[in-house]
Amino acid sequence: MIRVAVLVSGGGTNLQALIDAEKAGQILPGKLSLVISNKPGVKALDRAEKAGIPATVVESAGKTQAEFDAELDRVLCENGIEIVVLAGFLRVLGEAFVKKYDRRIINVHPSLIPSFCGDGFYGLRVHEAALARGVKVTGATVHFVNEITDGGEIILQKAVSILPGDTAESLQLRVMEQAEWIILPKALQLVCAEYKK
Repeated sequence: MIRVAVLVSGGGTNLQALIDAEKAGQILPGKLSLVISNKPGVKALDRAEKAGIPATVVESAGKTQAEFDAELDRVLCENGIEIVVLAGFLRVLGEAFVKKYDRRIINVHPSLIPSFCGDGFYGLRVHEAALARGVKVTGATVHFVNEITDGGEIILQKAVSILPGDTAESLQLRVMEQAEWIILPKALQLVCAEYKK
């Protein structure tokens, strides 16, 4: 089994999608082996505990990029982690770190990259930008992480229609339900299968 770590910063809805997919046998040969939050006390840690997945906090506040990356790398190595999933992880990783884990870190982003992505585009901001621009279709993307924010190779995408009367909040929920929670487990399974070769 390929040991997978999920990095989180908040509620952990994408983590829950992965937990549910694992229970259904949909991320093999991957195994959710560790959850790491960069913030203490977030709901994602409760989800990990309930699912019986070891979890820890590597706080990012007050640390330089190099300090945070070094501590994160140490924890990943100590736990034998091979693949890393960023699931609502709101901390950019340094260039040396992502190069070390080349093609072993994936991220889910709530738009159809290259639209509404890059520095500053996260959470509700992405959906607010899509609504402000008046696009009719948005969606989600899972991509490899490189040194450019949201700039890595795309693994999977799924489109979601924008409906009349949508708010950023209603759109965010629909993108999660109809795209993120579907393609993130699929992408993880693809990456794990490729890594095992």
